[in-house]
Amino acid sequence: MAVSAGKAIALLVAAATIVAAFAASAQTNDPSLTDEDLDCLRRQAAGLDCAPGADSASDAAAPGGVVLLPALIVDLFPNPPPAEPVVPAASRATTEPTPTPPAPPAQPPGSLAAQPPVVAPVAVQGAFVPDEVLVTVDGDPQAVAEIAAALGLEVRSQRTSGLLGSTLVRYGIPDGRPVGLVLAQLAGDGRVTRRAPNHIYDLQQAAGAVSYAFQRIALQPDSASGEGVAVAVIDTAIDETHPAIRDAIAGQFDALPGIEIAARDHGTSVAGLIAGVGAFRGIAPGAKIFHARAFEGGKSNMDIILSALDWAAGQDVRIVNMSFVGPSNEMLEAACAAARDRDIVLVAAAGNNGPGAPYGYPAAYDGVIAVTATDEKDRLMAQANRGPYVFVAAPGVNVIAPVGGGQDLVTGTSFAAAVVSGAIANLIHAEPDRSADWIEAALSSTARDLGTTGRDSDFGFGLIDAAAANSIE
Repeated sequence: MAVSAGKAIALLVAAATIVAAFAASAQTNDPSLTDEDLDCLRRQAAGLDCAPGADSASDAAAPGGVVLLPALIVDLFPNPPPAEPVVPAASRATTEPTPTPPAPPAQPPGSLAAQPPVVAPVAVQGAFVPDEVLVTVDGDPQAVAEIAAALGLEVRSQRTSGLLGSTLVRYGIPDGRPVGLVLAQLAGDGRVTRRAPNHIYDLQQAAGAVSYAFQRIALQPDSASGEGVAVAVIDTAIDETHPAIRDAIAGQFDALPGIEIAARDHGTSVAGLIAGVGAFRGIAPGAKIFHARAFEGGKSNMDIILSALDWAAGQDVRIVNMSFVGPSNEMLEAACAAARDRDIVLVAAAGNNGPGAPYGYPAAYDGVIAVTATDEKDRLMAQANRGPYVFVAAPGVNVIAPVGGGQDLVTGTSFAAAVVSGAIANLIHAEPDRSADWIEAALSSTARDLGTTGRDSDFGFGLIDAAAANSIE
């Protein structure tokens, strides 16, 4: 009976399945098979002659009555032709250069502003300028302009930052896009090396009522000098005519040009607590103040602060006093790290926002001495921030300090930071080769423990002891 080709193939497939299973079973489970029988089965399954006189593997009978399919089954289901070998791209480049893809069509100015960002936008923490971002750019002014055009931004300012090692650009956002979205869109441009909100920072001053002597830090007035030590004060404007500090000012920089000065008290008090003379004698009356005006109305932003910090680093100062607090900002952290790498001692206010407040920056960065404030009985100022970043304590509640045109009682971690900056100026004056690491270790190892035993989140290592720190070899 004739069988169609399709049916023949189907029968052969079914037979192959059954016989293959049966043959496998015979090879493993039939106790009557000898090793020679098993070898014969294997040879016949491979299409080879087994028994003498057999015509071919197609009609040979296997021991035990197992019938094997003819070798023709292999021809009915040929293997696919071998695929072309895959040649590595590097090898192809030497023989068959890959054609250059056509350039993408030019984007009209601002067209990328509507594109989805490369990374997901994030909520920005802390207060910030709502229509600006700060960006460091690896490139020239043309690159700065191209980025602005592509993303629909405005170039509001640009300058070279020595501490950040690149061009710092302040871009405006004219169309109301959220800052977090624009920062995410900027991540798609390889020329952008850092991006951050233009965070806002506050001076750390509180109200005061009663005075006390801040010589509790064990510094004898006749041994206080700090002569010649350069201390940068990034703060409000100061009263340059005040008798306490007029001869101590070695340099000034205005990071707020064109903005009218409304207040001078905070900066005058900080500078006076560090280097005041005469009736307003400071902790280091011989120190030289390099003053950078960066605050007005008690506030500043990241762009302004970075310009002041860059200027201070360029004056070869040994200490930078930062009596302000704000959110964490990647660029400020990088600038502080670069300043510390230059062996500049960084001193900052821990913050006056209460025990439940978030960490205050720049105080909470590694390498920055975070100072909290105590009163005349070594009690912690009630409004002080808490946290493991607090390094030391110093008098900062109701201390007498110069202000614009006179004197006043001042309170806040701002002024405690100034006391510590003055104490450090004395340590450097005594031994100019003392490094920032040495200063940090000396202050922490000699501080008078307050609160719970050991370093804690309220007082840090404790109240500074200037005399004890100076005695360390």
